[in-house]
Amino acid sequence: MKIILAYSGGLDTSVAIKWLKEKYGADVIAFCADIGQEENFQEIAEKAIKTGASNVYIEDLKEEFIRNFVFPMLRANAVYETGYLMGTSIARPLIAKTQIDIAIKEKAEAVAHGATGKGNDQVRFELTYYALKPDIKVIAPWREWEFDSRSSLIEYAQKHNIPVQATKEKPYSIDRNLFHISYEGGILEDPWNEPPQDMYTMVIPPEKAPDKPVYIEITYESGNPVVLNGEKLSSVELFNKLNKIAGENGIGRVDIVENRYVGIKSRGVYETPAGTVLHIAHKAIESITMDRELMHLRDSLIPRYSELIYYGYWFSPEREALQKLIDETQKNVTGTVRLKLYKGNCIVVGRKSPYSLYSIEHATFEKDRVYNQKDAEGFIKINALRLRMLKKSND
Repeated sequence: MKIILAYSGGLDTSVAIKWLKEKYGADVIAFCADIGQEENFQEIAEKAIKTGASNVYIEDLKEEFIRNFVFPMLRANAVYETGYLMGTSIARPLIAKTQIDIAIKEKAEAVAHGATGKGNDQVRFELTYYALKPDIKVIAPWREWEFDSRSSLIEYAQKHNIPVQATKEKPYSIDRNLFHISYEGGILEDPWNEPPQDMYTMVIPPEKAPDKPVYIEITYESGNPVVLNGEKLSSVELFNKLNKIAGENGIGRVDIVENRYVGIKSRGVYETPAGTVLHIAHKAIESITMDRELMHLRDSLIPRYSELIYYGYWFSPEREALQKLIDETQKNVTGTVRLKLYKGNCIVVGRKSPYSLYSIEHATFEKDRVYNQKDAEGFIKINALRLRMLKKSND
């Protein structure tokens, strides 16, 4: 049997290579997706081979990740529950899609991943596998092997000389890409515990951010950010620069308890500097370019759209249909937003667009010639008619 393993070089997947070979007598090919986690991929590849992989694929997916996955999600203003911008959720369908592409190329019978049987990632990976290759065999080691904790994995890795970064003293799980970093498990499992300050990577503590605010401008075209401070950039360049600017100003940390798809509540700590700024800026440019009823219709769909991403249904017909509607709303979402970044706060201070629906003449409290205030009387009475009739019928 030939198995394509989604490989990160971390604890779970490093153990998985050896375990898959022992359990299935399989030829294991490791696949690592470069989505901006800033790893030494040469070392990861060498580690996979030393651990027992017969071959390693390292695929640079950064541009595809931002352009075809993150940008569509940002166009929808997607956010799960109390503030999760879904940096991990949106990466899984791309990784799984590329893994299936490699499986087809290698004529592999099976694919495998290192997600646990308690979390969301197992669902995200496997729904994508089956959506793209219905007959693929899926192996999820965490649902089969004898290990029952990260500590037991660490012991196994040490016994078999498999180098891993996780330790019993610092066992929380880290997932990083160009969009965010997530931290879960270990010392974070008690939701009362404040995360240690040395845990964070991308975002400095807001109280240590500069005392002087930083002003930036982001220009959008049809709902996508294309220019930062007057410079037209590729999607990856824009994210790299904005991650640095926002992170230096303490923007993008969240600490939330969320509801996993499998029904378990989970505490997650996230750093999403550029994503946080772009989420705020996008809503600002929409505020002057989108028709009210169109905006309200789209907004009513955000919770459902966000659930589809969080649960793993990126390649479902319902997500694709919603995306088409959302993208139709973005045709005139073009213009520039000015923001003030200050000690963890991202504040919108200006917005302009050639498609602006904002009219100073209509909005002004000063004298105008375009709006007859007496017209409001009939408007109010017509809309109050049903309320008046209801009250009379109940008296």
